[in-house]
Amino acid sequence: MARVGADVTVTSDFDEALNADGLVVPGVGAFAACMEGLKAVKGERIVGRRLAGGRPVLGICVGMQILFDKGVEHGITTEGCGEWPGTVESLEAPVLPHMGWNTVEAPAGSVLFAGLDADTRFYFVHSYGVRTWELVDSALQPPLVTWAEHGDRFVAAVENGPLSAAQFHPEKSGDAGAQLLKNWLGTL
Repeated sequence: MARVGADVTVTSDFDEALNADGLVVPGVGAFAACMEGLKAVKGERIVGRRLAGGRPVLGICVGMQILFDKGVEHGITTEGCGEWPGTVESLEAPVLPHMGWNTVEAPAGSVLFAGLDADTRFYFVHSYGVRTWELVDSALQPPLVTWAEHGDRFVAAVENGPLSAAQFHPEKSGDAGAQLLKNWLGTL
């Protein structure tokens, strides 16, 4: 984020995270471990309160996955933050982890992918993802869901009001990732 002009503070302080202009929820490793770490600092409450107040949140990699209802890894089911419907589960692909550069299918109107060509590649490192998206009928505008493929289709990014997330690593995706982060900062 600093690369694209953000003043970055790394914190686990409840009030500081709650009151920041934007909150990035990173994640590395397993879903259950990430949720355990988040709950240890009441992070799920921070995310919920920020979103209730229309305050921007960006999840990255496992930080995106924990925003869904639940994750199933190594036979263990773990409750997520429940901000979106869906289950994070093993990808069905001939080679796992999915590690490397891949294109995405961003929907029309995407703010995150504005100014990026359709053949732009982003850097992924994961074995799990959300493979189906069930939209609930609602008077509200549905989230913008971006897809990618590795063996089968999976959710690569979501934009839903103040809540955005990417399965890939923008910070490792060169100029394309920097543009995506700059686009997100523009929403603050």
